[in-house]
Amino acid sequence: MSPAQHVAPQPAVSTTSTPVLELKDLHVHHRARGGKLFKPTIVRAVDGVDFSVSRGETVGIVGESGCGKSTLASVLVGLQAPTSGTRLFNGAEYTGRTAAQRKEFGRAVSIVFQDPSTALNPRMTVHDILTDPLIIHGVGDTASRDARVYELLEVVGLPRSAAEVTPGQISGGQRQRVAIARALALEPEVIVADEPTSALDVSVRAQVLNLLGDLKEQLNLGMVFISHDIQTVRYISDRICVMNAGRIVEEGSAAQVFDSPSNDYTKTLLGAAPTLLENPTTTEEA
Repeated sequence: MSPAQHVAPQPAVSTTSTPVLELKDLHVHHRARGGKLFKPTIVRAVDGVDFSVSRGETVGIVGESGCGKSTLASVLVGLQAPTSGTRLFNGAEYTGRTAAQRKEFGRAVSIVFQDPSTALNPRMTVHDILTDPLIIHGVGDTASRDARVYELLEVVGLPRSAAEVTPGQISGGQRQRVAIARALALEPEVIVADEPTSALDVSVRAQVLNLLGDLKEQLNLGMVFISHDIQTVRYISDRICVMNAGRIVEEGSAAQVFDSPSNDYTKTLLGAAPTLLENPTTTEEA
């Protein structure tokens, strides 16, 4: 069976009653260049979004470039503060104002970036890349960290020998597997994956999607999968949020959004989207 024919992950059977991450009426506004001194131009990157993700489910966020989905991802992982609105972490408001709160949040929520070539330090070995978060958070000793590195490599389907190489010595798909392993290092509750397959060849893309789906099931992870490609989002997601101009304009199960879309923008996305996971023509090693 080819990677593209792999059965899409089924909806999770167990999710927690309290979402790990929740946003309520969230706004992120930026002042754009070119506005007047007393009448600045305000860009509403995120404009009144309600969102949640629990353990054991994958929530897809889809929309064209500039719709606000990457800004939303930055808020979800604590890289950007909202202009207004509420962020909840395991049911309690998260402000990030104390070191203890930031440390707890940093262990529970991880991110996988779009391009592993820029997300991974090219001067560090894979071993050092995977032990770095453990050292920062004071997890274990040298022996237990080494054991954790090899455990992570096995989880993402890489050989033990990969620990000794640098990112430039492995393929793009293997680099993204290293990035996923790093995101798993601290045993998070939620992973936010921001366009994690867009820099990969089509056949490699399918394998990485299959890996993410399998990890979600095995580890009972919550996952936020962000992409401009609605077909890819459908393939991996239990629930889909469609974003346009900073707002979530449609939300529902993958079947509901695809079979009975209610928003005109969703219908436009569906009509324009190619099926990128079918008939892969490249063979780069993942």
